[in-house]
Amino acid sequence: MKILHTSDWHIGRTLYGRKRYDEFEAFLSWLAEIIRQEQVDALLVSGDVFDTSTPSNHAQELYYRFLCRVAASSCRHVVVIAGNHDSPSFLNAPRELLRALNVHVIGSVTENYEDEVFLLKNPEGTPELIVCAVPYLRDRDIRVAEAGENIDDKERKLIEGIRTHYLKVCGIAEQKRKELDARIPFIATGHLFTAGGQTVDGDGVRELYAGSLIHVSAGIFPDCIDYLALGHLHAPQKVNNSDVMRYSGAPLPMGFGEAKQDKSVCLVEFTGKETSVSLIKIPVFQSLERIRGTWEEISARILVLSYTQSKVWLEVVYEDEKVIGDLRERLEIAVSGTEIEILRIKNNRIIERVLNQINDNKTLDDLNVNDVFDRCLALHDVPEEQKPELLRAYQEAITSLYEDDSRAE
Repeated sequence: MKILHTSDWHIGRTLYGRKRYDEFEAFLSWLAEIIRQEQVDALLVSGDVFDTSTPSNHAQELYYRFLCRVAASSCRHVVVIAGNHDSPSFLNAPRELLRALNVHVIGSVTENYEDEVFLLKNPEGTPELIVCAVPYLRDRDIRVAEAGENIDDKERKLIEGIRTHYLKVCGIAEQKRKELDARIPFIATGHLFTAGGQTVDGDGVRELYAGSLIHVSAGIFPDCIDYLALGHLHAPQKVNNSDVMRYSGAPLPMGFGEAKQDKSVCLVEFTGKETSVSLIKIPVFQSLERIRGTWEEISARILVLSYTQSKVWLEVVYEDEKVIGDLRERLEIAVSGTEIEILRIKNNRIIERVLNQINDNKTLDDLNVNDVFDRCLALHDVPEEQKPELLRAYQEAITSLYEDDSRAE
């Protein structure tokens, strides 16, 4: 059998206000074509199908259109679990209808553990794959809160709850395998954070349990699992250096921190219980790049991109001793007439130098807008006689912003 493992699509996610539906559509079209080319028998989606619990109509359209396309292909089974971004009730709502397309959905833990175990059959009706479709396990699903418990008590209960859930569900699956054929492959899914898992800045990976940073160890999963298909972490990676315990990762970079990261899906092939895993690289559908450095370094890189006619979205991080007050205007001129778009500008030098003026145990949150402006004036050694006029102009600008906000409301 050939199984394709993917996760963390986050359909509907935006990047600094920019909609990305074209990228999601391109990815799903590519994925459907890979399924056709590789003659994939089963597709696993390990959570976070959507970016929010209330996906837009466009996001839903992309999801359901893809499932219909896959149902008409060689792929005999699709198993979808909910992640922490998904609404369990929303994913579960069309579950009975999707089952007619051999799409099996688990949005939340079930009252009966056996409902999370799918015995999937080939066209002749012979069992060919067992999947323990374990979704994101929410706090309320696996732990009973008690008065007086501390963080350590909470984390211990969460870990024990996750362990117990996998033991019970996988125990049911293993018993089914023994009754049928010991050679049937056995896969389990999950949406959680394992110990040693890698993340990057700005990838949007949320804390799973409020007030707790628990990361489960690889030893929490029963040994009977032939392949563990995980979601939640956006970087493709192994768990505990195991070839058969993996995060497929997100198919698109969720932020500029992932711009240089190779994205992939996992192709899992079974010959009996013998397992081999290969990665299929996902094309880049929209180029992202983070440029950081001095103005000379930033402008030189933009010039290279403009010469190569790159259609790229940029995050610009200015880092230099020299303060540039008109950085945004300079950047707009630099990309004018090109297909380069700047989605975010960070002027780190101004922020650092303003904060360095705070030597009285205050943080930026302790200062009001006038305090920050005063420190900026001091930072630039503005003469005293110029300060009153600059302050008046600044206060007029602030007042104008507040008035605009009031009108918008």
